Amino acid sequence: MDLSAELSKIFKGELDATDEAREFYSHDASLFEMKPQVVAFPKDGEDIKSVVSFVNQHKAEHPELSVTPRSRGTDMSGAAIGESILLDVSKHMNQLLDINEAGAHFQPGIMYKDFEVETLKLGSILPCYPASRDLASVGGMVNNNSGGEKSLEYGKTDNFVTEMKVVLSDGNEYTLKPLNRDELHAKMDQDDFEGNLYRQTFELLDKHYDEIQAAAPHVTKDSTGYHLWNVWNRESGIFDLTKLFVGAQGTLGITTEAKVKLVRHAPHSGTLVCYMHTLDNLGEVIPAVLAHKPATFESFDDNTLWLSFKFFFLFIAKLGLWTWVKTALQLLPDGIMIIKGVPKLILLIEFSGETTDEVKKKIHAAKLDLERFGFTYMEEDSTEAKSRKFWLMRRESFNLLRKKVKDKHTAPFIDDFVVPPEHLTEFLPQLRDIIKKYNLFATIAGHMGDGNFHVIPLMRIEDPKERAKFEPAMKEVNTLVISYGGSVSGEHGDGLIRGPWLAQMYSPSVLGYMKEIKHLYDPQNIFNPHKKTDANWEFSFNHIRQHF
Repeated sequence: MDLSAELSKIFKGELDATDEAREFYSHDASLFEMKPQVVAFPKDGEDIKSVVSFVNQHKAEHPELSVTPRSRGTDMSGAAIGESILLDVSKHMNQLLDINEAGAHFQPGIMYKDFEVETLKLGSILPCYPASRDLASVGGMVNNNSGGEKSLEYGKTDNFVTEMKVVLSDGNEYTLKPLNRDELHAKMDQDDFEGNLYRQTFELLDKHYDEIQAAAPHVTKDSTGYHLWNVWNRESGIFDLTKLFVGAQGTLGITTEAKVKLVRHAPHSGTLVCYMHTLDNLGEVIPAVLAHKPATFESFDDNTLWLSFKFFFLFIAKLGLWTWVKTALQLLPDGIMIIKGVPKLILLIEFSGETTDEVKKKIHAAKLDLERFGFTYMEEDSTEAKSRKFWLMRRESFNLLRKKVKDKHTAPFIDDFVVPPEHLTEFLPQLRDIIKKYNLFATIAGHMGDGNFHVIPLMRIEDPKERAKFEPAMKEVNTLVISYGGSVSGEHGDGLIRGPWLAQMYSPSVLGYMKEIKHLYDPQNIFNPHKKTDANWEFSFNHIRQHF
């Protein structure tokens, strides 16, 4: 089948099957590679409906057909690449449709940084943005159930999505939103495709209600599997399919629009910076910090610190020369303090408020209390400008690694686990032992208040000996994480990298319910196959990039 020729008959947007386009779209921010047959740029939801209907019609005759949605390609799990039709919504479906101080309505391709410009004009913000906020789309945040530094205070994207429009496997577009009991029964009474979905979803969730509720990971953030436990609430009587689709990574349907709640943006913020020379008392430090109710509680390790010092000149392009010079001068005292000893962890404890004076008082009160833990260095940065240098290190560490470490490449395969913070004193040394066992150079940064860590090893991925480390190292880390009641993914999703390990996270019956949901919503497996519940490690391993 000449896929481009056939699609051109039904598709208004552009189609590109050139080698250059197929090569470019064969990668996202993960370590995988899958080359699409054609890249399609839909003009609107009608184009997406046409593609889905086309694939449905021809799937039996051409089983290789599938649809993978993509926006800005910043996904780190391999969920934004596919081997058949890749739909890039970022070119045309990138509009902010409506906005007020309480909420916004948008298409999935809009970049978060552009979206935030508009929300800040109204004094509001969508606080679940990821570290890749300058690169990511809001639609990608929805489909990955993204979180970030503000999730400690506000939670993740699923807390903010109020409505979605999605194209489902019958090729039609549907609106998903919370329903009360009467509205749910009205849906289930429909004698059509939509009514059948609601009936079967409700029956599955209600029949196994207690088991499903008990399966929810006991952590403050999670992006594994399908969040069945959040869809139906017997006590409130609310049935909300947005909870199923947020974080589904395009495996159940394709998002065409979404609505979110916004929160008021605190006008001022500042940071208390602490250098930890030992992890021995981390279990005591974390609750002591959280008692002060910070807006954000982040961390990064000594490797991240050294890389940031080494490549600090690269921030000129981001900051501009004059701001960079001021920031570099501000950093000199911090560099000098390393003479006292290289810290194992740098803690960033951010406070927000209505005035600079309010922020300053919060920071100073925390400093006076936390001095008892014997940090080698503490710095009170009462404004965003003063603390910028440290936040640059935290937010830009992954980009530095991707661009500037010679002959080695970022290998995000143990990059997103969550461990309850009270266990971190025991957990982190064991994690470092595994990293050392496999001779990995890795940076460790994370959301300390949630116990969510991003470990990014640097490896010669094209070397078979290095590639052979993936499975055993990942299995050891995941087993360790789960032994402490954690989750293998807090923000980045399953995709190709963690989908094969869902059997470690969930019982066979609960994983079976997730697979039933996948089959119900996508009976021909046309939506983003090999991700989440139908992933397997052999397939994923065979699609690790060979060349960089």
